[in-house]
Amino acid sequence: MTLPLKFGPVKSPSLVATPKKVLLVVLPPGGARYVVATGVTLLLLATVWFGGGLRRPGETSAEWLTLDLADIPQVVLDKESELARARNRNCSYWDCFNVYRCGQRAPAAMDGAAAAAAAAAAAGTDDVDELDVERISIYVYPMKEYVDGDSKRAAGQLSREFYRIVQTIVRSPYYTANPNEACLFLPTIDTLNQNRIDTTLVGKALASLPYWENGENHLIFNFIPGTKPDYSTVLDVNTDRAIIVGAGFDSWTFRTDFDVSLPVYSASLEEYRWPEPAAPRTVLLVAAQLNMYPRQFRILQELTYDYPSEMLLLQRCPTTTAKIDEIQLEVGGLGGAEGSRRTAPPGGGAQQDVRCNFPHGNEYEYPAVLATSTFCLVARGVRLGQPTLLEAMAAGCIPVVMADNYVLPFGDMLDWELLAIRLYEANLHTIVPVLRAVSGERIAEMQAQIRYVYQRYFATLERIVLTALEQLNDRIFPHRSRSYLHWNVGPVARVTQNPLFLPLIAPKAQGFTAVILTYDRLESLYILIQKLATVPSLQKILVVWNNQRKAPPHPSLFPKIGKPLKIIQTAANRLSNRFYPYEEIETEAILTIDDDIVMLTADELDFGYEVWREYPDRIVGFPSRTHVWDNATGRWRYESEWTNQISMVLTGAAFHHKYWSYLYTHAMPGNIKEWVDEHMNCEDIAMNFLVSNVTNKPPIKVAPRKKFKCPECTNNEMLSADLNHMTERSACINRFAEIYGTMPLRTVEFRADPVLFKDNFPEKLKRFNDIGSL
Repeated sequence: MTLPLKFGPVKSPSLVATPKKVLLVVLPPGGARYVVATGVTLLLLATVWFGGGLRRPGETSAEWLTLDLADIPQVVLDKESELARARNRNCSYWDCFNVYRCGQRAPAAMDGAAAAAAAAAAAGTDDVDELDVERISIYVYPMKEYVDGDSKRAAGQLSREFYRIVQTIVRSPYYTANPNEACLFLPTIDTLNQNRIDTTLVGKALASLPYWENGENHLIFNFIPGTKPDYSTVLDVNTDRAIIVGAGFDSWTFRTDFDVSLPVYSASLEEYRWPEPAAPRTVLLVAAQLNMYPRQFRILQELTYDYPSEMLLLQRCPTTTAKIDEIQLEVGGLGGAEGSRRTAPPGGGAQQDVRCNFPHGNEYEYPAVLATSTFCLVARGVRLGQPTLLEAMAAGCIPVVMADNYVLPFGDMLDWELLAIRLYEANLHTIVPVLRAVSGERIAEMQAQIRYVYQRYFATLERIVLTALEQLNDRIFPHRSRSYLHWNVGPVARVTQNPLFLPLIAPKAQGFTAVILTYDRLESLYILIQKLATVPSLQKILVVWNNQRKAPPHPSLFPKIGKPLKIIQTAANRLSNRFYPYEEIETEAILTIDDDIVMLTADELDFGYEVWREYPDRIVGFPSRTHVWDNATGRWRYESEWTNQISMVLTGAAFHHKYWSYLYTHAMPGNIKEWVDEHMNCEDIAMNFLVSNVTNKPPIKVAPRKKFKCPECTNNEMLSADLNHMTERSACINRFAEIYGTMPLRTVEFRADPVLFKDNFPEKLKRFNDIGSL
């Protein structure tokens, strides 16, 4: 076959394993055995060399894929060749993916741990899994050229980028040469740019693959989908059930948890040398994209007149010919910037991309100009996905994504709220005021996050490909998947965050565990247990018996309920026992409740759990308090008055994630935990300090009830009857603030109430009817 001029023969990697140690046995002079042993050794080495090299474990009948392009066989496709079925738009992981192909064997790396380490380094991570772990294995079809039987026209041309993708996968720990052990399959048919392929021939070529099986478990890579005039956001090829690993998806064409969204690759970035030292960021916003819609460009022109010192609008330089514009619009910018004027720099080298600003016509080198701005506009063009996104991130410029239904790259894993500003297309005229309102602190955090994420996932084509494979591996083996922290937080980052790495809404089926701290008030304890047993979301009750002088009642004396009940007798009378992470707690949600909080209804508790499911990183509960600054004393004061503001939710009746119990027990700052146990007070304040300090968020009060038989209620039997109780709690707040070195509590005016609970509606239309009043 005829290869593209930019390709030459590529030497395939050597498969001969070099022995690490050679044992020489010195025999007496004249011993013929030494000569025989040497001959046998040479014979074995020759057999390994001419036999194609050592194979990996388990690959007794498989041959390693050769990447040599010198002699690629041709496959002729005639008119009668079968065409693959059209892309199944309704595919999901559950009905178009055969998970039973996966997990049979973990492919070993090419050179053991060394190749795995190389792959991890290419991906920008330090994670190197052991060789015999559960992970995906990918079979790559042999290189072939598919041509039409009549016209001899090729189905497509092999690009340098696609060759690098194949090379990256073959050299990764995920590759297997045995198709019978493969979880995924990669056809070696270049579909990166739809403009350069014959879609019908590609469909026939896919159907001719020996393991196609309607595209099940096959990967199709694509950077530039669609052609004019429609410019589809997905590859217009019959791919049936194949997974599209592509760029430019919109929310209509992207199959959630099935396809993989990539960035539009910008080939010029890897060869570009950024000016040093870096130029100061003197401009608020740069709009350098050249293929925007005319209406958008007119609005930007008007904004440039309104904000001449804050906006830089770039356009094609006047010397650009119409033909160049047409070609670049057709190609979509792969491998270069569309419609820009390129000039050779002094002394030769790579061509410079020059763009001119509106309205003055001054010339700017691209993409260097992006490094002079704080924000860079990434707008919807003739194609939804744009290389401008990667180019802005490479320049450390915060992308302002103005494409309403654009599926951002690796959106299932990366938190793009930390990386970009999203703006509705209809709100383009407000872009400058919106960006002005972004604080300097947030800008600095986003720029640091962009540098980290770009270097780790986007800096090279190899890193993009390996990140896509890691996402697929996490999807197929969810029990081995990495957390939000792994994907989004650098090793030295210190930012406030949700430390729980949970889905947006915690699973309802799990329910919650009620932990009741009690001493010897049996009557109210039994009433509380009976009430808790009627809550649908309750999974288990733990009674923490905090009295060492008196044994708890026999289990047969406790109320008979339909939920598991466990009694735990503590070794010492400590308030912190309510937060100990007992192994009997199997749910994520914990309801800590005092033994005398018997006035809460089943609807109130069930609604509280529903609210916690939406805010699993916060304390969600019923009795609330706040803290105020006393100017007279120059100290904080604990306040229990009924106000709209709250900064604490008392843990006498509150939900929290069991993560906080571990943190309270094992990672409480200073000597707070010991002080609480010694003074038998303020454990609830300590927990509120802990959670707010980590999350930088306030707690959430649930339902309108404010009067509880709880701390601060006048009852001679209770701790709070002591008149010094409020003074001591104020002292707790000041002591804890000194230990933390700041005041982590956050004040908020917010309360969660059930929908329609106060409206005059029939009770059948309300989910929570029995909600207590003040």
